[in-house]
Amino acid sequence: MAEPELQLVARRIRSFPDFPIPGVLFRDISPLLKDPDSFRASIRLLARHLKTTHGGKIDYIAGLDSRGFLFGPSLAQELGVGCVLIRKRGKLPGPTVSASYALEYGKAELEIQKDALEPGQKVVVVDDLLATGGTMCAACNLLSQLRAEVLECVSLVELTSLKGREKLEPVPFFSLLQYE
Repeated sequence: MAEPELQLVARRIRSFPDFPIPGVLFRDISPLLKDPDSFRASIRLLARHLKTTHGGKIDYIAGLDSRGFLFGPSLAQELGVGCVLIRKRGKLPGPTVSASYALEYGKAELEIQKDALEPGQKVVVVDDLLATGGTMCAACNLLSQLRAEVLECVSLVELTSLKGREKLEPVPFFSLLQYE
């Protein structure tokens, strides 16, 4: 990985202790989004990884609601592929398929439009951060309902102590930055 670019990205992630609740160290990507050079570097690094790993075999990037939408379209453009949206329940028009997943207190649902993908199309899922893996795992389940092939999941930040990548197995996972 290009160290100067990765350092540029890492310098733009800031931490807020005890947000949103006591005991949580929140990783904030807002400074990265404010800095065009850092944002471009994050997209280039993710794209470089995907090109090296999958060559030209990717059909679509699937961006997760909501911060995955910030990275999905730019990453798709960099790779020369399309971008599809995976949204929270009730946000997409037309026929959809859904998958539910557990939250700390309760559950939530993700949806994708039924005609977003054709069977066999190859997809990479992107979000800003991987924590417990619940949302990304639900997205993979949703894509399998459409009979798409999930090549990999990627994120900018990974919170390794929460072991989210284990929940995604056997789907490969890649992150630019790892924090406990």
